Amino acid sequence: MADSRRTVLITGASSGIGSVTAHLLLDQGWNVFAAARRQGAMDDLQRRGAVVLPLDVADARSREDLAAEIHDRTGGRLDALVNNAGYGEVGPMETMELERARSMFEVNVFGLMGLTQLLLPAMRDRCRGRIINVSSIAGRFATPGAGWYCASKHAVEAISDAMRLELHQFGIQVVLIEPGLIRTGFEQASAESMDEAGKDSVWGEMMRRVAAGWAESFRKGSDPQLVARTIATALETNQPKSRYLCGSESEAVLLQPFVPSALWDVLVRRRLLGS
Repeated sequence: MADSRRTVLITGASSGIGSVTAHLLLDQGWNVFAAARRQGAMDDLQRRGAVVLPLDVADARSREDLAAEIHDRTGGRLDALVNNAGYGEVGPMETMELERARSMFEVNVFGLMGLTQLLLPAMRDRCRGRIINVSSIAGRFATPGAGWYCASKHAVEAISDAMRLELHQFGIQVVLIEPGLIRTGFEQASAESMDEAGKDSVWGEMMRRVAAGWAESFRKGSDPQLVARTIATALETNQPKSRYLCGSESEAVLLQPFVPSALWDVLVRRRLLGS
């Protein structure tokens, strides 16, 4: 007997927002495919009935293998894709090596789009499907010390807007999730690059101030469950919004367009640099 449950693929499902979202959608009766580099970190999802698969989203062969596996297991019937895999490094625009910036774009932008391109034809053939791209408030404005990460998320915003317009004619909906500060361990994951930048003779003081501000802000950040519930809402509602803001400090996105640029710069410098 064919499985009548709705089917979703979640990338970056081994931890943080991806893992919490996978558990929540299992609770809601979805047929969940969970993909990540650390397949062993998804044992709990597998025990609950999720299909766990390996994925290095920056590797073209890995994306192709995953897409083929999904097609074989679902017969081309994938209802939703949650592009959650991503990571960030920090450092001043002047000194961050371009290779590190490219690596971020390979995961956050080209990996996301590469996998989506492989899965879209089956959705288009069925004239249905939903693509959820997990962006960030960093995709709406930039902050000192994280310019390249913000740039990658700005790119996610742009390609999502373009896809939403292009795919409407095929009944495929594209939704952006824009979390604020979430307790996912982002600040710990970027600690190595933060420590390195903090030793720079020119930019070290700025980066140390950024690190201190982040530590305090993320300590007060929202639980990943909030983002997972927002993703579930975007999947469940018949007419989803184009964008969903959620989490600590995400309201800044609503204020920024109404604040003159010079004043906004002053507020950001005071908030993150104490100057």
